[in-house]
Amino acid sequence: MDYTKQEGSPYPPAQPGYGQPMQQGYAQAPQMYAPNQPYGGGGYQPVVVQPGVPGHPPPMMGQPAPGGWMPIPQGIPNCPPGLEYLTAIDQLLVHQKVELLEAFTGFETANKYTIKNTLGQKVYWAAEDTGCCNRMCCGAARAFDMKIMDTFQNEVLHFNRPLRCSSCWFPCCLQTMEVTAPPGNVIGYVEQDWSILTPQFSIKDQNGQTVLKISGPFCTFSICGDVEFEVLSTNGSQVGKISKQWSGLGRELFTDADHFGINFPMDLDVRVKATLLGALFLIDYMFFEKSGNNEQDRPGMF
Repeated sequence: MDYTKQEGSPYPPAQPGYGQPMQQGYAQAPQMYAPNQPYGGGGYQPVVVQPGVPGHPPPMMGQPAPGGWMPIPQGIPNCPPGLEYLTAIDQLLVHQKVELLEAFTGFETANKYTIKNTLGQKVYWAAEDTGCCNRMCCGAARAFDMKIMDTFQNEVLHFNRPLRCSSCWFPCCLQTMEVTAPPGNVIGYVEQDWSILTPQFSIKDQNGQTVLKISGPFCTFSICGDVEFEVLSTNGSQVGKISKQWSGLGRELFTDADHFGINFPMDLDVRVKATLLGALFLIDYMFFEKSGNNEQDRPGMF
């Protein structure tokens, strides 16, 4: 039976090569094939594209991967496992997690951080590994191990800070940090240089050769806004910076959960980039970490 010719049909007969006519009150169905390629005969083939969920394109380089993690760059030669991310990055954002127990009671808890790129994709997450007595007795000056994990919870970086002094009155016992990747394989060091007025650091490779310098401001009071530490080449030209970013009045006054940013050249060796990340954590503990609810900021290096 030819249903297109039924008596009383409100629509004209269907034309060959076309779909059913659009009924009033209904939205048009999405087009699944390329223009000028009707579905069916005529030798045309539909465009082989799988329709995705609106607003959620397939993950690819430069777009968020499932879970908000940065896609892993592939085919990077001579790169420690897990540091491939750093080959495609010239800036990192480090966000410390707010610990409510610490904020309300002053009980020092182990610090935790999320490390992201400028697109907001997670690159690593970091967790402090220390004992309770160490945190409570030594405060911000405590020795610590910092574990840096990737999306698969593999430890790709390890920072070790021994218990030392940071004051200019003790030049023989200044701060240092060892950077290993993978854990157990030294790739660099961060060493505090003696200075009276401003914080000074050296970034060294695995052989102890200085490759970069870090110079901080005289005033590291975070209440003044952003605090910047310049990253300098060995000839004194600025090639990057480490910034302690203003987190808002409430967060600054009542917590030590800070926001940091770090910039470096895109073509910098990934081992040096990783060592600069270690310097960021050392700077956080030296100048912006609180003991209980007491601020540690001070002018100069006294």
